[in-house]
Amino acid sequence: MYALSNVDSYRYRPSATHPEIYVLAIDRIASDGVVSISSDQQLSLFRPSAGLSSGPTASWTTSHGNLNSLGVFDWQSGIVCTAGEDGSVGVWDLRLAGEGAKVAQFTASQTPILSMACSASTQTIAVGTELQNHTASILLWDVRSNPAPKAAYHEVHSDDVTTLAFHPSTPELLLSGSTDGLVSVHDTRIADEDDLTVQTFNHNASIHHAGFLTNTEVVALSHDERFALYDMAEERPSGDATQDFGDMRTVLDCQYVADVTPKLDGSGAIVGAGAQDRQSFELTFMARTPQHGWVLSREDAVSMPGAHGEEIVRSFCFFDEERVVFTAGEDGHIRAWRS
Repeated sequence: MYALSNVDSYRYRPSATHPEIYVLAIDRIASDGVVSISSDQQLSLFRPSAGLSSGPTASWTTSHGNLNSLGVFDWQSGIVCTAGEDGSVGVWDLRLAGEGAKVAQFTASQTPILSMACSASTQTIAVGTELQNHTASILLWDVRSNPAPKAAYHEVHSDDVTTLAFHPSTPELLLSGSTDGLVSVHDTRIADEDDLTVQTFNHNASIHHAGFLTNTEVVALSHDERFALYDMAEERPSGDATQDFGDMRTVLDCQYVADVTPKLDGSGAIVGAGAQDRQSFELTFMARTPQHGWVLSREDAVSMPGAHGEEIVRSFCFFDEERVVFTAGEDGHIRAWRS
């Protein structure tokens, strides 16, 4: 394990209306851009080469009631989406200044949106909703010109839809996860909702995060930090895991897992986990070995001493080519880390 140093940071400034600010999510765009959403309803763009401490190069106030979802629609062009409590979705072109950056806003759902996924290749935005009136929905919108509804699925989950992800090479396949404990893969080319689910995996715990690790393998993390891998290529009638890592708090000696992010080159994934009582956050690489399948390489883990103090790290992203990691936390900070 080796340690990174906190080389730059920015703290969101509290106000009378927002005395405590959480940074809810961050992601990378273009070659030098970090975009964030925060609990003061702001969408912010940073250019790290200019220094985080100088603040965002641009910031916009969103109008979703409570903002809770950020999706990168086209990372090279800097187009992102936001969504939240009032069921609306905003589409933003961060190359544009001022109010002109919001190129669309539409009501995608009559219930709060909890999750979102974006596909530039199919010009589709998918949103997952909270359970209301015994229904939790996945709604697809076509945004080629004026946003228009594309499909609506109301029976694939029996509780909140907490995570969504499009397949990396076949974007017609959509993965969903829910607090009902199921992770499912759907073929959105199939019109009949009874037939569109091609695979269902039973994680037996409320899903916090799920996504595609490879073309066939799926990763799932529960709200109680249970972690497992599933494979669409293997027919397992009960939907069991191909690899079950168990409770990550024991495996990684942590208190929480912030996220699991697949590497862009398909070589594995990065697991971000923290411990508030030690004021620490670590990135652990997960790679495939011929003998043992997927393994977590603790000896190659990267630590960020001090992290965000005693507050939770909500999100992280990294620029491999610049060898820099960005973290965002409930202390209202975005931090940059280098070796």
